[in-house]
Amino acid sequence: MAPLSPLQARPSSDKDLARVESALRAAAVTGDDFLTEVTSHLIPAGGKRLRPAFVIASALALDPGGAAPDAVTDDMICGGVAVELVHLGSLYHDDVMDDAETRRGIEAVNHRWGNLKAILAGDFLLAKASELAASLGTEVAALLAATIGRLCEGQVRELQLIYDLTRTEDQYLLAIGGKTAELYATSCRIGGLVAGADGETLDRLNSFGLAYGMAFQIVDDVLDFVASDEELGKPSGNDLREGVYTLPVIRMLADGQSAHDGLGGLLGEPLDDDRRDRARAIVVDGPEIASSVTTAQHYVTQALDALAPFDATPGMVGLRAAASNLLSALPPEAAGAAAAGATGAV
Repeated sequence: MAPLSPLQARPSSDKDLARVESALRAAAVTGDDFLTEVTSHLIPAGGKRLRPAFVIASALALDPGGAAPDAVTDDMICGGVAVELVHLGSLYHDDVMDDAETRRGIEAVNHRWGNLKAILAGDFLLAKASELAASLGTEVAALLAATIGRLCEGQVRELQLIYDLTRTEDQYLLAIGGKTAELYATSCRIGGLVAGADGETLDRLNSFGLAYGMAFQIVDDVLDFVASDEELGKPSGNDLREGVYTLPVIRMLADGQSAHDGLGGLLGEPLDDDRRDRARAIVVDGPEIASSVTTAQHYVTQALDALAPFDATPGMVGLRAAASNLLSALPPEAAGAAAAGATGAV
């Protein structure tokens, strides 16, 4: 099950996202037909469009009439497209670094056209995002520029520890905070800025988005172990293959049981399919999947606490529901194991 959209309290949410989709396609058009083909490649493949939805829901968070069909303004759509372009540009660059073959169930840009063209197309998407942000004012432009910088910092922190068996939880959390959570926080803050929210509201929306993003990435990392290739839209277990050791692996390596389980002997270098599958099975059979889900739930609680003072407007109801239902993206056995009392650091 996909994460719940924060627009679920709006009867016209399908029309809202159709506006985002139309504007997103328009934003990917360039003066060169070939570059347009490359920059637009992933858009028809879909995607949850969660980040634009968070922009819109946050912009409507203090609006009691936020369910009205005309409540969503062009500026809200523009802000949503800007953050989605940043996300898409980062995917292009990620796939180059991962030497990915597929993304969202289709051929990855780098695999089809080569790394150089994928990098340049990703750069164009980031530049276009900055252009759209500038149209919304200097504060939004500065915020998005700083966020792109933090995304790069988070990715570098991860790359520095590829195949590193000594990667710590603190290092992991710092990396996902930069490469994932910051963009969710920025999405929520841009929504508040577009709506003219006050400073306290902006800070609470930012805190909500940051905590939601932390939970989202932990859930995504758990799914890399417990979901199928078809469910993920990319090969499962790919983090293990690429030497990106996420929270379940970090905990298993740190608890001293890895030598007995054989995990440590498998990791530390690139894996073929057989070794990847063996390592994945060891992690899935251990308690670290459940303890990681418990940590994700901790961040969900933080996210909901950030929104506690606000009235139940349609936008706010949607934000709360998106966080409350985030763990439903996991298979029942993974979420159920955590609910049954798995322990672990948070």
